[in-house]
Amino acid sequence: MFGLSELKQTRVYQEAREEGEQIGKQEGRLEAKLEAVPKFLALGLTVEQIAQALDLDVAQVQQVAQQT
Repeated sequence: MFGLSELKQTRVYQEAREEGEQIGKQEGRLEAKLEAVPKFLALGLTVEQIAQALDLDVAQVQQVAQQT
């Protein structure tokens, strides 16, 4: 029977794990950028300036701005 240790050694498992880690890192980076938006707004930057500085869509920045 196929146990957990054997499953972890398969290429499919390894690739799925790596893909999950990459997605997690990307989501973490996006979350950090979105958390910075209110700080930039407090400094007086425009939504457009923040979007450009953080490499985000203006719509993303506007959404965070409306929530704060």
